[in-house]
Amino acid sequence: MRFVSTLAILLLLPAMALAQREYHEITTLNQVDDGYRGIWYMNQPSKDEYVYKYSGGLGTYCANHRSFAVYAPEVDKTFFCYGGAPAEDSRKLHHMVSYYDHKTGTVPRPTLLLDKLTSDAHDNPVISLDAEGYIYIFSTAHGVSRPSFIHRSARPYDIREFERLAPTRREGEERVAIDNFSYMQPWFVEGRGFIAFFTKYNWPAARTVCFMTSPDGVEWSEWQRLAAIGKGHYQVSTVSASGRAGTMFNYHPDPQGLNYRTNMYYLASDDFGASWQNAAGEPIELPLTEIQNKALVHDYEAEGLKVYTIDLRYDRDDRPVLLYVTSKGYEAGPQNDPRTWTTARWTGSEWEIRPAFTSDNNYDLGELHIEEDGTWRIIGPALTGPQPYNPGGEIALYTSTDQGANWQLERVMTRGSERNHGFVRIPVNVHPDFYGIWADGHGRQPSESDIYFCNKAGDVFRLPRKMDGETAVPERVELK
Repeated sequence: MRFVSTLAILLLLPAMALAQREYHEITTLNQVDDGYRGIWYMNQPSKDEYVYKYSGGLGTYCANHRSFAVYAPEVDKTFFCYGGAPAEDSRKLHHMVSYYDHKTGTVPRPTLLLDKLTSDAHDNPVISLDAEGYIYIFSTAHGVSRPSFIHRSARPYDIREFERLAPTRREGEERVAIDNFSYMQPWFVEGRGFIAFFTKYNWPAARTVCFMTSPDGVEWSEWQRLAAIGKGHYQVSTVSASGRAGTMFNYHPDPQGLNYRTNMYYLASDDFGASWQNAAGEPIELPLTEIQNKALVHDYEAEGLKVYTIDLRYDRDDRPVLLYVTSKGYEAGPQNDPRTWTTARWTGSEWEIRPAFTSDNNYDLGELHIEEDGTWRIIGPALTGPQPYNPGGEIALYTSTDQGANWQLERVMTRGSERNHGFVRIPVNVHPDFYGIWADGHGRQPSESDIYFCNKAGDVFRLPRKMDGETAVPERVELK
């Protein structure tokens, strides 16, 4: 056994050396780019008319990355990041940062932070701002084969120069470097610092969901496992206005794995991760390792349904509302209809689970916002697009005034598009003039990808692919 282990290490040495070389080659660029272009990405060829399990313009992918935009009232700007690409190659991932200036209605030339040396949109960046206005960009990795980074702006509210941090985490009595994390979701809580939800591969589950905290984004707490059931999980997290941190997650059965993701779980903490409870307030001992446990929202495995996490929000009473899609299987195509957008609301005594509407792909993702007056609002690609049954479609605005019992199609936002739109993301501290950001892309073949945003009313704007000046007014997209 010792010989086999030594041989395995020797065989891995070339790959390890390559990874180390690439680590050093990923440099902080801080370059001014000339326009807004998203990455095109595909995953798992399907050998049918839909070509891939999922694909398209995935500059704001994936559901388990949050957040892509933050509004800063101090400067009246919405800062955002996305997975970009150079003009000559839409499959080369660049980490891009920019902002929308609400005073002038313009965007500057974006900053190219770094070339991630991959075509994998799972490595897309996410963004957060601290109380002083410093911008943090978390550069994720897909598994353990590539490194992860944390950058902080050199000056508050300034996208032109970022410095790479040297983050560490506590491990027993020591501190060790943080150079790898997946599916990062950092949240800044004023007076406390950051609480970040993320995934660690093979620790022990293939996708173990975890969290950590930090007062400054540099020195982090010990990594804490939330759940490691079966083959692991995909989680979506948030923090409420009161500071309640919550996460929802599915699970991947063993031995089937992630394509058979199912069930829905929920956990929350009111003390910055010191203790955790289910929706009823019952204490939960971490990590969860059993399929049936007190965090279970609904047993979809018993119904033979797959579950795709989308969004988690809190209402005025600090009660969770979950948004997710259920379907019969992971493959694209009508055989797995219906893809049902579903809400689960904690009433104070039970989970109230209701269907909202349907679409044609498991990866049709839009987010939920709960307004101050109690209106629920979803903006997402629920309408059939030019590549039916591929991810995304045409964007629509839906509202509910009765906590998800009924939904109204308020507005069709895109129509007659050449490429599917998808992965609409709502900013933190959302401003009515910049209410969602997403990208488009062909569902079945590599293509260009443009970046879009919308306002609360549902008007759509395209960011310029090529800029001649230092700033530009985004183009209003008219319905065809």
